[in-house]
Amino acid sequence: MQKSNQLIPVILCGGSGSRLWPLSRQSYPKQFLNLINKNKSLLQMTQERVFNLENTKPPIVICNEEHRFVVAEQMREIGVNPSAIILEKDGKNTAPAISLAALKALELEKNPTLLVLSSDHLIQDNHNFLRSINSAINLVKKGRLVTFGVSPTYPETAYGYIQSKNPLDIKTLNGEEISKFFEKPDLEQAKNFLRDKRYSWNSGIFLFSAKAIIGELQNLAPEIYYPCKSAIKNATRDLFFQRIDEKAMANCPSISIDVAIMEKTKLGSVVPLDAKWSDIGSWNSLWESQDKDNEGNLLQGNVLLKDVKNSIFRSEGRLVVGMGVQNLVAIETDDAILVMNRDKSQKIKNLVSLMKNKGIVEASTHKRGYRPWGNYLAIANGENWLVKLIEVNPGASLSLQKHKFRVEHWIVVKGTAKIRIGDKNRILKENQSTFIPLGALHQLSNPEKSTLKIIEVQSGSILSEEDIERFDDIYGRVSR
Repeated sequence: MQKSNQLIPVILCGGSGSRLWPLSRQSYPKQFLNLINKNKSLLQMTQERVFNLENTKPPIVICNEEHRFVVAEQMREIGVNPSAIILEKDGKNTAPAISLAALKALELEKNPTLLVLSSDHLIQDNHNFLRSINSAINLVKKGRLVTFGVSPTYPETAYGYIQSKNPLDIKTLNGEEISKFFEKPDLEQAKNFLRDKRYSWNSGIFLFSAKAIIGELQNLAPEIYYPCKSAIKNATRDLFFQRIDEKAMANCPSISIDVAIMEKTKLGSVVPLDAKWSDIGSWNSLWESQDKDNEGNLLQGNVLLKDVKNSIFRSEGRLVVGMGVQNLVAIETDDAILVMNRDKSQKIKNLVSLMKNKGIVEASTHKRGYRPWGNYLAIANGENWLVKLIEVNPGASLSLQKHKFRVEHWIVVKGTAKIRIGDKNRILKENQSTFIPLGALHQLSNPEKSTLKIIEVQSGSILSEEDIERFDDIYGRVSR
């Protein structure tokens, strides 16, 4: 029996969340959005959920390379300095991600307990969540691999299910041995599962010691363990990120921890979780999880309704008006509008795939792009011109760079800008502007304590990131 060890949260931060399009897209998926709390993203809420657990170390976060600076900034905003931020160029599902995290954790502690959390789930009863975790720690001390089951309240076909040998007891929170896992069932199966108290929704939350999960990976999934071991051993440090060896991971299969380990292990236990859990996997699940008005509507933003029931209306900017409809989803963003029946929300993933096949860039990419220094919003564009609103965080700087195919005009609309063009520096105040000639070395910085906003007008034959040659960058993005 192992002694009490440090607990390290492992936050899985991959995924595109395409079923919440157009808000959630590959360029900025749902875990980074303030979907539930106006001031906190789902990722930040996930981390804050474990603040009151004893002996807890800073988290290990696994994310896509594209989102590394978003993760770092959102952790900084809530005062968290992660133990590690592991970057995956190509996501390989949860089994490799957890393997990488467990191997990294063993570099940090002798045998820590790992609490594996998805970054995009909602848990509304944190007290009961912590009760279930603390109860499961006793099983972890006995070498068990624990997952958490949620008692189903309706025949959901979008969730996986766990069958335990005996019904789960939410009063005692005792764990039960796992009999079987089921992937997303059809409606008739889901109705049967609802009637049988041995079945629970698979929450995708896990608790085990690092050595226990590594031992089972070695025994049951060596094709995952050994590439991950090599990838961590040969990882390189990049600022505060850890880049795994991509060549070592090339042949690692993409597979879930459920399929790779939990369905095969004899050490699996399931503990009941009665914490108002939801995976926020669709607009309908978001609607079900939130408080609504007297007509059953979930509203956000600039919205006006009359004779509307059981619907979601959300505006990110423009006025959205609805009348005489029900069971509708209407989502407005700066570059796309979604209107659909709420009951069809699980099928939006197919719609996003269709858009991708047709080459529609809005399927994956927002007009607003996020960078380590701030963000930009593409306002208007033509064949050889582009207008952006650029927001630079206090004290931040864009890279020292130049372009071969475009010129730029900068107009300060709010704040103070420090501008370098060639070897000359100058300060621009509001309503002042400057011109960046073709091929000129230049840099934009914000020396103040408030956000800098500028309008950038680009003109040239290539307006993409491909026409940026970086010479110096505080975020390590120098061109090679």
